Amino acid sequence: MASSSMPLERLQALDNVEKEIASCIQSAGQALMELSKDKASMKQVESHTSTFLKTLNHVEGELSKHINYLTQVSTGQPHEGSAYGSLKMYKTARHRLEHTRTRLQDLENLKNRALASSIRPTSAQNNP
Repeated sequence: MASSSMPLERLQALDNVEKEIASCIQSAGQALMELSKDKASMKQVESHTSTFLKTLNHVEGELSKHINYLTQVSTGQPHEGSAYGSLKMYKTARHRLEHTRTRLQDLENLKNRALASSIRPTSAQNNP
């Protein structure tokens, strides 16, 4: 499976879940509509309720899969099709590098000031 097609597949799967949620709501509505009738058919109510529960269980399972995937991605664990972990490590390394450069520049400036202050008194003593 190509890693570039994975996001599209995930989006398609989420689109299917959205359609199943709509179907689930429709089944619940049909069950309630049947119950609101004067002579409700319990067979129809049970059928719609059963469809609702089956669809709801499937939606829950699919959403759990997507949540688990997103949890894995957000913690930086390696997985197929994502460069998140590598990008995070790169940004952290760049930040450390910049911090190190700043600290080295501070030390260089401190050294130069110390050298400059030690040279001035010596030259002042030589020229009375």
